[in-house]
Amino acid sequence: MTDFKKIKDYYAEFNEKDRLYNDNSGKLEYEMTKRILQKYLPKKAKILDLGGGAGVYSFFLAELGYDVYLADLSENLIQQAIEQNSNKEKKIISCDVVNALDLSIYKNEQFDVVLLFGPLYHLLEKEERKQCLNEVNRVLKSNGIIFASFIPYLSGSIAIIDRYFRHPEQVDINNLDKVFKTVKFNNLSNKGFQEGYYPTVEEIESLFEECKFKTIEIKSIRGIGYEKENNIYNIKDDKIFNKMMDLIDQTSTKSEIIEMCGHAMYIGTKKFNEI
Repeated sequence: MTDFKKIKDYYAEFNEKDRLYNDNSGKLEYEMTKRILQKYLPKKAKILDLGGGAGVYSFFLAELGYDVYLADLSENLIQQAIEQNSNKEKKIISCDVVNALDLSIYKNEQFDVVLLFGPLYHLLEKEERKQCLNEVNRVLKSNGIIFASFIPYLSGSIAIIDRYFRHPEQVDINNLDKVFKTVKFNNLSNKGFQEGYYPTVEEIESLFEECKFKTIEIKSIRGIGYEKENNIYNIKDDKIFNKMMDLIDQTSTKSEIIEMCGHAMYIGTKKFNEI
């Protein structure tokens, strides 16, 4: 089972609020995610940002005029969002401490859109993932849209090899072997990313299908820009830079890029009249 205390402790120390601003890898992830959202979002929508941390995307969407409800497991991150919200002209409607397995504070079919940009990184057991997605399905309107980020199998598993070189106290032969065999990572230390789930694209599609969603698209977020972010943001020629961003977007649905280039995103709809 997923150890939710470990997750909360991790985010109590990790600077999630500024993660997408602190370096060029975060900056590229943020820009490409905004592109995806703006491509598929309706002009008006009530949006649940589930696992939305301190509200980076919530505040962005509120500025665009959407009605946004922020929810996260971490009391610390929600408190940060509340403090930021008090100074905003266009405010998030609510900031709530919520476990993604239990959305009982929300009504059936309350939302047009759900962002799930975090929980699938951490939920280790299939029944937990199904419980989460069934709850999302319940609070989504018919034909509502879900945007769900995940860490693909090869990207996640290979990253554990890299973690061994950087933080050998977190990885040994047993959990390294386990992540390749079971797509689950359990950190040996109380420092760093604690528990991870790294599914194949096929596994993600099957999971969402089982929970009554229909796939629109699956994309790599940083795509061919993965681990080239510093070079990309050093480009001085605006035309080349814009072409590079377009190429990242255009090639992002290729399966080999999804598997090997960091975080990916599932975009789907709730099947009509199914709860």
